[in-house]
Amino acid sequence: MDNTNYTIKSMPRDERPQEKLLKYGANYLSDSELIAVIIRTGNKDENAVMLAQKILKEEGKGLRNIAESTQEILRSYKGINDVKSAQLLAVAELSKRISTLKIDKIKISSPGDAAVVMMEEMRYYKKEYFKIILLDTKNNIKKVSQISVGSLNSSIVHPREVFYEAVANSCSSIILVHNHPSGETEPSHEDIVLTNRLDECGKILGIKILDHIIIGDGVFYSFKEEGLI
Repeated sequence: MDNTNYTIKSMPRDERPQEKLLKYGANYLSDSELIAVIIRTGNKDENAVMLAQKILKEEGKGLRNIAESTQEILRSYKGINDVKSAQLLAVAELSKRISTLKIDKIKISSPGDAAVVMMEEMRYYKKEYFKIILLDTKNNIKKVSQISVGSLNSSIVHPREVFYEAVANSCSSIILVHNHPSGETEPSHEDIVLTNRLDECGKILGIKILDHIIIGDGVFYSFKEEGLI
């Protein structure tokens, strides 16, 4: 069987991912083409773009198949060796870290602002993470602090840890944020009970809880918008 048609080199030059990136910019490329630039080659039956498309189509999860993957899972694809799997994992981690850069001094004017700041970092977590956004008097972000990892309940997320951070950083208000690994954003009974408890503690301490944001897969739920806080 002649497999020459599967190679990137057999494609017209202007259609090759790397050449397209250099000529038009990275934002011009599809997800599969960007991955192809990283892995460079495919296997004897698939070029790099085709292999990337296969990875993205797995279970219909798209880029989550990269963001949530492991070396073992990536190595299961024909044409992905240790080097390529390491490259993909490194890119996934870098993208998460880049999403957290320069968040200080960002002004929060709406629930959507807070969700945008936290979405790319938290949407791929496989466990529930509870974090707080610490704000100054003008609602600029001073810091984001992680409080706990695990199922959300009052024994794991204690007001002491939440408000210690707020007091230590001289914050006038905070926003609660946690993720649902399922991708759904509807609050659980425990989410609501915990929010009410922290809201009451905040009123006593004079530190206002502006909102509680639940991060899903590209979507979010705002307690404030829903009238729950």
